[in-house]
Amino acid sequence: MVQSIPASEVQFRQLKQKFDLQRVDDPQFFPEWSEVQISLSDSEQQTLDRVKENYSELMEDPPMLENTVKMVVLSPLLDLAGFYRQPFQLKTEPSVALELEDAGKIIRGRIDVLVERNRLWLLVIESKRSDFSAIRAIPQALAYMLSNPQGNFPTFGLIATGSEFLFLKTVRDPTAQYGNSRLFSLINPGNELYLVLQILKDLGQRVID
Repeated sequence: MVQSIPASEVQFRQLKQKFDLQRVDDPQFFPEWSEVQISLSDSEQQTLDRVKENYSELMEDPPMLENTVKMVVLSPLLDLAGFYRQPFQLKTEPSVALELEDAGKIIRGRIDVLVERNRLWLLVIESKRSDFSAIRAIPQALAYMLSNPQGNFPTFGLIATGSEFLFLKTVRDPTAQYGNSRLFSLINPGNELYLVLQILKDLGQRVID
């Protein structure tokens, strides 16, 4: 009998057994997050300042639940990145399944937000409540990313908790590998939503080009 495993409970060990997944620390593996050249307009910066202010107000009565994170923080980012418009398609909670060979197990789950272009996956987004560590969500996000049916193309991911943001990249050809950005946090001085949006816009521009 096939055993179903919720994606939220998947472990690194299972992904390594399935894909021989390896982490890559070489900056050249994931330059898309660190070599961004896109600048933001004054209007975009002002909007992001307002998003941070709204988040800070709501965090006076924590925790901020997952749906609130999507509405208050994630939705404005996706809008400013242009992902609500063509040539992108946005899907919410599409079902995915990842079979673990020789284990009689299938990882099942629903991606919070999936951004596509011409049926090619651009960005897998996993949203968590505000008191959840982004690092804890890495195996779940990787499981979704590795289930990309277009395995010959890199897949990018974003884990968002409202206060923390972490970008991921996976490739499966010739071997399964992943890398991550640094952790962006609204606790840091300034407004790191600027950097998050710049990366999102850059990823969108790369797939258009």
